[in-house]
Amino acid sequence: MTVVNADSSTVVLQGVSRWFGQKVAVSEITAEFGAGVTGLLGPNGAGKTTLLRVLTGLIRPSEGTVTVFGTDPRSDPSVYGRIALVPEDENVYGFLSAAEFVTHNARLQKLPNPIEAARQALETVDLSEVADRKLVGFSKGMRQRAKVAAALVHQPEVLVLDEPLNGTDPVQRAHLTRIFTDMGRQGRTVIVSSHVLHEVERMADRVIAMVDGRLAASGTVPALRTAMSDIPLQIRVDCDQPRRLAAALVERDWVGGINVEATSLHIRSLDAEQLGRALPGLAKALDVRITRVDPEDESLESVFRYLVEDR
Repeated sequence: MTVVNADSSTVVLQGVSRWFGQKVAVSEITAEFGAGVTGLLGPNGAGKTTLLRVLTGLIRPSEGTVTVFGTDPRSDPSVYGRIALVPEDENVYGFLSAAEFVTHNARLQKLPNPIEAARQALETVDLSEVADRKLVGFSKGMRQRAKVAAALVHQPEVLVLDEPLNGTDPVQRAHLTRIFTDMGRQGRTVIVSSHVLHEVERMADRVIAMVDGRLAASGTVPALRTAMSDIPLQIRVDCDQPRRLAAALVERDWVGGINVEATSLHIRSLDAEQLGRALPGLAKALDVRITRVDPEDESLESVFRYLVEDR
């Protein structure tokens, strides 16, 4: 059982499982979420959406407990004034304008000035100019931003997002990413579920990988990668004489393999620290000019690939 800890936890799951008939969607998850952005990663069917519905109180866990701000969201409706969910499904009323849709959510939250709150939320997601247009005529990315505006209208302390960047163009993605990261910096709890790994990597302070309904790993990307010390690191080295440098490196026992290209090496290193210490001396001795050294697999893409292979 993997435990995810966060300082000043706002959302706590203890031994949570959820099954539907014979199908186990989420199994024995113990996790804590606090201030900042946490990325929830996993392939389709990993149990991410079910977990988000459980922690927001939309469905009851089959086993275990969920608390948000120290209380069960299913038994204390006041919690819903402090949290918000942006679901992956459309969940918008096409016959409403964006302003009407967001204002409706503001009224449900019993805000003192729902029209003004909706105006500010729409401005935050850059939909002010189209606020009076019907949602049915919006693109998928615009509808996604309207959903985010509706979630932000009451300024929640916990924001839960299920694939929030689906259908958005690069400019919209960058804008929404800034909104979510800013909320994390303000001390709010932001939980983002996504399969777009490089986008989560830009947003998240912490990442959690789910596989087959279980938490497979958690932590920062570099920390996860370092923990998998038995897996060779892939290092790229750009230089002016890659074959000469490769011939010297291939004899080292901490090199597992090398692919040579016209101006670079791709080294599978069993000890990146040893490689880092050796490269300057080798380059000087061999008169090789090194212009770049980068890890190629400290991305979430590679971390997740290592986690799920052989499963």
